[in-house]
Amino acid sequence: ITRSGLTPSLLEIMDQPTVCLVDDWKRMGLDRDCAALLLAQSDAPGAQRAAEIARIGELCERAGSTYLAVTDDPAESEALLQARRLAGPAIEQHGIAVWEDIGVPRSRLPELIDAVQVAAARRGTQVYVFGHAGDGNLHPTFLVPHGDDDAMARTLQAFDDIIEVALDLGGTCTGEHGVGRLKARYLEREVGPVAVGVMRSIKRALDPQGILNPGRWL
Repeated sequence: ITRSGLTPSLLEIMDQPTVCLVDDWKRMGLDRDCAALLLAQSDAPGAQRAAEIARIGELCERAGSTYLAVTDDPAESEALLQARRLAGPAIEQHGIAVWEDIGVPRSRLPELIDAVQVAAARRGTQVYVFGHAGDGNLHPTFLVPHGDDDAMARTLQAFDDIIEVALDLGGTCTGEHGVGRLKARYLEREVGPVAVGVMRSIKRALDPQGILNPGRWL
């Protein structure tokens, strides 16, 4: 879609397990047999909007889409977007939702989604994949039963596996939520020692006594 020069205002994706989980909860009539659900929205002015959506639909069908729904009704549009917004809450109905935040070039998204499922299966965990297809930012979210420390440990192992894959695909360990303490050890691998050195120099210049957010990686 983006390779064709189109600039939809929204491009969201949900994998099949996520679609089924949301539909189990809210009975929205989603296509449970789909491999993934892609949601697109246009904010182009006037007639350009319909033309852009029509072109997006053509590209989806050419890529093998099995079902296409188009609407210009605000209520119907909101109902479709609600399915995506309910992904996280749907997971939380069954336990603890442990969110990941990674990004890859858009062209590598299919590989990343497949790799996430492989990593989850290898670690014996359940994962649901959804996110922002328009910029390659995904949120693989693991379901961990309350009080299951072993499942949490396996989930964190799967986290590491997924981050390694994202970096191997030319991506990032964090798409929008930041590095924090959990991903600090991946920062140097991603940006290199020179960039980390610059960051530390800036930190020393602004906080020579180390009193701002002490004890962190930088």
